[in-house]
Amino acid sequence: MNFEGEKDYIMRLIKETARILFSLLFGKRYVSVEEEIGNKYEVSGKSLDDLLAMIDGGYINEAENVMLSGMDYQNREDVAAAALFYQYLSEKEEDFLERHNYSKEEVLEGMKEMVEKAGYKDMFGTLE
Repeated sequence: MNFEGEKDYIMRLIKETARILFSLLFGKRYVSVEEEIGNKYEVSGKSLDDLLAMIDGGYINEAENVMLSGMDYQNREDVAAAALFYQYLSEKEEDFLERHNYSKEEVLEGMKEMVEKAGYKDMFGTLE
């Protein structure tokens, strides 16, 4: 697999994980979760919109740290917000991520870790 193909694969894997996770969390079939970003999710006392704005401002690691600092992995709203966070991050260009000391691989690892802590450990094995 070439470098670009690998990055596209990571983005597709994260999007598919988010879609399945939303279906499991909320008990309905999701084709896409993009429209969910407009909802007023909050995690660790911070709105998802604020966290996404931090990403856009280049504060990726800081946004992730804030999100994870008080996340309740048993709360489906927190898990949904984190899934949207990683999906949004996966859609950023590689050069943007690199300029801000992040990578597509770190996005995937963050999503995997969050999914496992939320109790869906086997989900990635099924998708990969």
